[in-house]
Amino acid sequence: MATYLDRILAWHRERAESDSRDLSGLVAAARAAAPARGFATALRSRQGVAVIAEVKRRSPSKGALAPDLDPAVLAKTYAAAGAACLSVLTDSEFFGGSPADLAEARGAVELPVLRKDFTVAAADICDARLMGADAVLLIVSALSAGELGELLGLAGEVGLDTVVEVHDEEEAERALAAGAKVVGVNQRDLFTFQVDTRRAVRVGAGLPDGVVKVAESGIRSRGDVERLAEAGFDAILVGEALVSATDPGAALASLLA
Repeated sequence: MATYLDRILAWHRERAESDSRDLSGLVAAARAAAPARGFATALRSRQGVAVIAEVKRRSPSKGALAPDLDPAVLAKTYAAAGAACLSVLTDSEFFGGSPADLAEARGAVELPVLRKDFTVAAADICDARLMGADAVLLIVSALSAGELGELLGLAGEVGLDTVVEVHDEEEAERALAAGAKVVGVNQRDLFTFQVDTRRAVRVGAGLPDGVVKVAESGIRSRGDVERLAEAGFDAILVGEALVSATDPGAALASLLA
C-alpha cells in the first residue's frame, strides 16, 4: 500500500519530469532575483527559541485546517506576536497552498519566508527563489544522496538558505555529510503521519554545535518549547496548532511567554 509520502512524491516527481522549461534560463533568472532576507540569520539572531510560524490551509492526514485563511493577514498576526520567520505551504494538491500564498504572506511583512514544499528537482529550487522565498525545504527521505548535495549546492548558488529535514539519526548523518547548516527534525513520520514527541530530543542530541537546530511538528504548549530549548534547539516550526487556533496570534504568544 502506498504511503502518504509515496503518493506525494510520485505526484511531484511526475510534474518535475514533465517540466520542459530551460533550466539554464531558470538558474540565470534565480541568480538575478532581489537579495533574500536571510532566513538562517534571523533564526540565529533571536534570544531564546525562535518560532517559524506556518501558513497552512490543510494536511493529508487532518484534512482542512484553515482553508479560508488570508496569508497577508495571518503573516501580520504572526509578525506582531513575535515570529522570527514564516513557513508557507505552496503544495496545491495535498496541502491546498500556492505560490500566491507565499507572495502575499511575504509582501505583508519583513520576515524571511521558507517555501514549504516537496523539492525534488533543480527547477523547484529556482521556482522558490523566483516566487520570493528566502529559504527552501529539502527532505532527506525524499532525496538520494546525490540529489540532496546537488540541490543544496544550487540553493546556495541562487542565494537561498535551506532547511534540511530529517526524521532519524541516519538521515541526520546524511544531512550533515551533505553540508546542511540548518537541520529540521520532524517529529511527524512522513510515511504514517503519526507524531512522536520524543523524536526531536533523541535525534537532536546527535547534531553538532554550529548547526541551527529546528524542531518540527507536534509542538503545542510552552512546556513543549521549554523541553526543546533544554535539548538545545534554536527554533521550532509550528503550523497546525497556530492555524487551527481561534486566535493564532495569542497561540503564538503563549509559546513565547
